[in-house]
Amino acid sequence: MATEGNNLSDYDKDKLPDASDFRIGIVVSEWNDKITEGLYDGAYNALIENNVTPKKIVRWNVPGSFELIYGCKKMQETFDMLDAIIAIGSVIEGETKHFDFVCQGVTQGIKDLNIQTDTPIIFCVLTDQNMQQAIDRSGGKHGNKGTEAAIAAIKMAKLRQDAKY
Repeated sequence: MATEGNNLSDYDKDKLPDASDFRIGIVVSEWNDKITEGLYDGAYNALIENNVTPKKIVRWNVPGSFELIYGCKKMQETFDMLDAIIAIGSVIEGETKHFDFVCQGVTQGIKDLNIQTDTPIIFCVLTDQNMQQAIDRSGGKHGNKGTEAAIAAIKMAKLRQDAKY
């Protein structure tokens, strides 16, 4: 969890592998789009900053966070040449247990995809107690979890590449 002084957008570019040849998919939930668009912007900008060209970034939208699982699975099957996929969503706690079921399902689903496929699926789903926490982590005072996810995607794409040799 992000705390005061911990910025999700901080990373050392010099410690990252060359990402110029990587192809990255991004699946974005349309639910809580104020948050998910901020996360997407953070991820996209970090990829571009690390030499992933726009033509090597594929974006798909899905209605909600629960649909990220299917979207990532279909993206991986459709574009088998992707080096990593980032799943971007935002689930904000409400008055019912729906929050718990969605968070658990999405977490388990993304985990399952990582076990079942050869493409790293990066979990960039905010599970916050309120809208302010989500704003703070999607480009606000704690930085951008999307940026952090893009850096994880680059590192995992490199791991996947190295493991093939």
